[in-house]
Amino acid sequence: MSRIRGMRGYLASSIAVTCAAALAFPLALSTDAVAAPPAAESPTSERATPDRPASERAARARPQTPSTSKTSAGTVTSGAIPGSTQSLPLAPLTPPSSDRTLPPTSAPASATTQGLPRRDVRHFSLVGVVWDNPDTELQGRVQVRTRASGTAKWSVWQDVDTHNHEHAADPDTAERTSGRVRGSTAPLWVGDSDGVEVRVQAEADGRPSTDGRAVAGDPLPTGLHIELIDPGVDPAAEPPPGQAAGVDTPRGNVLSPEAAASSAVNADLAPLGATAIPALSQKQTEADLVATRGETAEAASAKDKPGGAKDKPGTTGKTGTIGTADEADPATGQRVKPYIGARPRIVTRRGWGADETLRERNFSYTKTVKAAFVHHTASGNNYRCAQAPSVIRSIYRYHVKSSGWRDIGYNFLIDKCGNIYEGRAGGVAKPVMGAHTLGFNTNSMGIAVLGSFGTSNPPAAAVKAISKLTAWKLGLFGANPKGKTYLKSGGGNLYRKGKNVRLNVISGHRDGFATECPGGRLYAKLGTARATSARYQGR
Repeated sequence: MSRIRGMRGYLASSIAVTCAAALAFPLALSTDAVAAPPAAESPTSERATPDRPASERAARARPQTPSTSKTSAGTVTSGAIPGSTQSLPLAPLTPPSSDRTLPPTSAPASATTQGLPRRDVRHFSLVGVVWDNPDTELQGRVQVRTRASGTAKWSVWQDVDTHNHEHAADPDTAERTSGRVRGSTAPLWVGDSDGVEVRVQAEADGRPSTDGRAVAGDPLPTGLHIELIDPGVDPAAEPPPGQAAGVDTPRGNVLSPEAAASSAVNADLAPLGATAIPALSQKQTEADLVATRGETAEAASAKDKPGGAKDKPGTTGKTGTIGTADEADPATGQRVKPYIGARPRIVTRRGWGADETLRERNFSYTKTVKAAFVHHTASGNNYRCAQAPSVIRSIYRYHVKSSGWRDIGYNFLIDKCGNIYEGRAGGVAKPVMGAHTLGFNTNSMGIAVLGSFGTSNPPAAAVKAISKLTAWKLGLFGANPKGKTYLKSGGGNLYRKGKNVRLNVISGHRDGFATECPGGRLYAKLGTARATSARYQGR
């Protein structure tokens, strides 16, 4: 019986994906049949601009769909599911003499200053800058200002975080070597806008030249473009989490094959097409995990005896995939109660309106989850919790269409109200390979809090959500949130490739890579998150 129970999850995760995709067509029209309204032409006279070489490689690698078009504003990608990307090339700029916010340098403007003068564009809500070579860092300052839609009001200049290359797939992986990946800044959420101005200034190296100007450092990367992301309005969107009844129920049967596959990998946790995976109580979570293992007190005790059974691999039940079972209590030999926190409510990809046709179809897995890396998205804090799905859709589109990744980089995202969202597709309870911590994506997961926390304190609700999520997910794989673990580096600026590194089970991004992420204020809260997570597990 226990063997039959143990096979349940594997059957669900493999058969369900195939069956769900096959059933999607007769159930209803694909989401491809839902047409987005055409966008108005941008009032510019610029000729259509060819995309960067990386984009051309992407087009060859992936068939172009009707969602991609060229306009006088640059490259515009829009899908049957609402949402679009305007990609506009940057050109050399000469800052006005009255502008003292950018330091003068001795190098020619084409090498040190590029940008885009004020212009009217289609609606967008998130911005970022990309360039051709992902191995080239943008050493300098990127600033944007935007105009709120339907007004004449322009924002002040806002800095865009240029240090984003450490959020990426590991070197030598298929995702990293696909030929589609570009260099990119962090995305910045600016809200509904229809005007933009951009300037990018190379960083001076501090040495004065003969004329007293600073000597420019590295030149700017080639192929600089500003990416303007419109998240669109999900036509099937429901009210924000917790604000209406029925938010955990499926949205009818309108599923494309890709959406069905993305939902099917969570089939043990929620119905096909569900917008959220419901929370379980502590008792329900523990009971299901024990039942899924098929263990009894005698079986757990036997593992502690010489020649006893080895830890068995994880199976899948209502709680999801697990790793090795927790050891029996040495004092009694009767430990069957697992160290795991109650499963929190998780908004699914369907819940935040993911366009599943954007990502690569296949899912990528690692062996286990030994550690969680905490991040911030560096996208700013000027969003409402009701806007969080739009922010996530924008980041997803930016990661895939602009940066060239296979899917959104993070495994989970958390908003300022503490709502938890499924990130990269493949199943929330499974060891999905992410692209969040360069060099340490294997056997780990990435959790990103929406916002910037270098100088702003993270909301208590978000920190609590980190604790709840890690108590459950790490508990599935037998990891102690207060403990240490070893991960093998895939290569980065702190640890050479192949080095076994001892890390906290709950680490900040900066523990694996020299970066400011997740921001000093959020990083300072990780000790609290570890202790709370362990307490939720019953340790």
